[in-house]
Amino acid sequence: MRNKNYNQIMSVLAALFAALICVGAYISFPIPGSPIPIVLQNMFILLTGFVLGPLWGFISISIYLLLGIIGLPVFSGGGKGIAHIMGPTGGYLLSYIIAVVIIGLLTYGKRPGLIRCYVVLIIASIIIYAIGVTWLKMKLGFTFEKAIKVGMLPYLIGDSIKIIIAGSIGWKLKPIIHEMI
Repeated sequence: MRNKNYNQIMSVLAALFAALICVGAYISFPIPGSPIPIVLQNMFILLTGFVLGPLWGFISISIYLLLGIIGLPVFSGGGKGIAHIMGPTGGYLLSYIIAVVIIGLLTYGKRPGLIRCYVVLIIASIIIYAIGVTWLKMKLGFTFEKAIKVGMLPYLIGDSIKIIIAGSIGWKLKPIIHEMI
């Protein structure tokens, strides 16, 4: 049976995860020759989908994107506005919505084994890369080879570590949150 304050609790958690994503965007390191910095926001994206599920994960990501669209500097490097979303890194930002929903759908209502958790987060990361790299290619006129070289390869090791961290934290945190609600 759900807590009678379920919607309020989930609203607070959605806002909290949106705030974590904002903070993660500020923890960034530039990559020479790439318009895309290394950021922690994608780790929080993965965690959001896993812990909050498809609906509340979607709401959390939407809050994050709307904050940026209305002009708050919540995107990597303090980016903001619709122009940032329409720029070279916009595909990564928009892919977060799909990735979170997929993670939520594949793990909703259950606590999958840790290995399955990692597999789901890898699938979500592939979705993020597929959309982000394609967008980058179109926006900058790159070949797919160049877009992959600039928009994916430099990030694989770091993103693998973020998948392990997000999966491990999420796997422990999800049952605690679901017990609370």
